[in-house]
Amino acid sequence: MNPAAAVGAAPSPIASFVPLIAMVAIFYFLVIRPQQKQQKELDAMIAALKKGDRVLTSGGFYVTVLNVRGSDLEVKLGDEKVVMARSAVTRLANHPELQSAAETAEKA
Repeated sequence: MNPAAAVGAAPSPIASFVPLIAMVAIFYFLVIRPQQKQQKELDAMIAALKKGDRVLTSGGFYVTVLNVRGSDLEVKLGDEKVVMARSAVTRLANHPELQSAAETAEKA
Protein backbone atom coordinates (compact mmCIF):
# COMPACT_ATOMS: atom_id res chain seq x y z
CA MET A 1 0.00 0.00 0.00
CA ASN A 2 1.16 3.47 -0.83
CA PRO A 3 1.93 5.57 2.34
CA ALA A 4 0.75 8.80 0.68
CA ALA A 5 -2.60 7.24 -0.13
CA ALA A 6 -3.05 6.10 3.46
CA VAL A 7 -2.45 9.58 4.86
CA GLY A 8 -4.74 11.25 2.33
CA ALA A 9 -4.20 13.85 -0.28
CA ALA A 10 -2.87 17.22 0.80
CA PRO A 11 -5.45 20.03 0.59
CA SER A 12 -5.18 22.36 -2.35
CA PRO A 13 -3.29 25.57 -1.58
CA ILE A 14 -6.14 27.56 -3.09
CA ALA A 15 -8.66 25.91 -0.76
CA SER A 16 -6.62 26.96 2.27
CA PHE A 17 -6.80 30.64 1.20
CA VAL A 18 -10.58 30.69 0.64
CA PRO A 19 -11.46 31.45 4.31
CA LEU A 20 -8.86 34.23 4.41
CA ILE A 21 -10.18 35.77 1.21
CA ALA A 22 -13.74 35.53 2.55
CA MET A 23 -12.74 37.29 5.80
CA VAL A 24 -11.04 40.11 3.86
CA ALA A 25 -14.14 40.55 1.67
CA ILE A 26 -16.46 40.65 4.68
CA PHE A 27 -14.19 43.16 6.44
CA TYR A 28 -14.14 45.34 3.33
CA PHE A 29 -17.91 45.42 2.91
CA LEU A 30 -18.71 45.87 6.61
CA VAL A 31 -15.99 48.33 7.66
CA ILE A 32 -13.95 49.94 4.91
CA ARG A 33 -16.61 50.67 2.30
CA PRO A 34 -19.11 52.37 4.66
CA GLN A 35 -16.30 54.50 6.11
CA GLN A 36 -15.23 55.58 2.61
CA LYS A 37 -18.83 56.51 1.77
CA GLN A 38 -19.18 58.54 4.98
CA GLN A 39 -15.88 60.35 4.31
CA LYS A 40 -16.95 61.14 0.74
CA GLU A 41 -20.23 62.65 2.04
CA LEU A 42 -18.33 64.73 4.63
CA ASP A 43 -15.89 65.99 1.97
CA ALA A 44 -18.80 66.99 -0.30
CA MET A 45 -20.53 68.82 2.57
CA ILE A 46 -17.33 70.68 3.49
CA ALA A 47 -16.73 71.66 -0.14
CA ALA A 48 -20.30 73.02 -0.39
CA LEU A 49 -20.09 75.26 2.71
CA LYS A 50 -21.30 78.79 2.05
CA LYS A 51 -21.84 82.05 3.87
CA GLY A 52 -24.64 81.81 6.44
CA ASP A 53 -24.33 78.05 7.06
CA ARG A 54 -24.48 77.01 10.69
CA VAL A 55 -22.04 74.20 11.46
CA LEU A 56 -20.84 72.10 14.35
CA THR A 57 -17.06 72.09 14.83
CA SER A 58 -14.93 69.22 16.08
CA GLY A 59 -14.48 71.24 19.28
CA GLY A 60 -18.23 71.13 19.92
CA PHE A 61 -19.00 74.76 19.04
CA TYR A 62 -21.94 75.81 16.89
CA VAL A 63 -20.72 78.60 14.62
CA THR A 64 -22.03 80.55 11.63
CA VAL A 65 -19.91 80.80 8.48
CA LEU A 66 -19.18 84.43 7.57
CA ASN A 67 -16.65 83.93 4.78
CA VAL A 68 -15.06 81.01 2.91
CA ARG A 69 -11.34 81.43 2.13
CA GLY A 70 -9.78 78.38 0.47
CA SER A 71 -9.10 75.83 3.19
CA ASP A 72 -10.13 78.25 5.96
CA LEU A 73 -13.45 79.59 7.18
CA GLU A 74 -14.16 82.87 8.90
CA VAL A 75 -16.88 82.11 11.42
CA LYS A 76 -18.89 83.89 14.07
CA LEU A 77 -18.42 82.39 17.51
CA GLY A 78 -20.54 84.31 19.98
CA ASP A 79 -19.77 87.96 19.25
CA GLU A 80 -16.28 87.26 17.87
CA LYS A 81 -15.01 86.50 14.38
CA VAL A 82 -12.69 83.50 14.32
CA VAL A 83 -10.73 81.87 11.49
CA MET A 84 -10.75 78.06 11.51
CA ALA A 85 -9.83 75.21 9.19
CA ARG A 86 -12.57 73.66 7.06
CA SER A 87 -11.44 70.25 8.28
CA ALA A 88 -12.68 71.16 11.80
CA VAL A 89 -16.30 71.08 10.58
CA THR A 90 -18.05 67.86 11.55
CA ARG A 91 -21.59 68.49 10.29
CA LEU A 92 -24.09 71.07 9.16
CA ALA A 93 -26.43 72.37 11.83
CA ASN A 94 -28.90 74.07 9.46
CA HIS A 95 -31.63 71.58 10.31
CA PRO A 96 -34.47 73.16 12.37
CA GLU A 97 -34.21 70.65 15.22
CA LEU A 98 -30.45 71.19 15.48
CA GLN A 99 -30.83 74.96 15.34
CA SER A 100 -33.32 75.00 18.19
CA ALA A 101 -30.96 72.85 20.28
CA ALA A 102 -28.07 75.20 19.50
CA GLU A 103 -30.13 78.30 20.29
CA THR A 104 -31.21 76.76 23.59
CA ALA A 105 -27.56 76.03 24.40
CA GLU A 106 -26.55 79.61 23.53
CA LYS A 107 -29.23 81.10 25.80
CA ALA A 108 -28.11 78.98 28.75
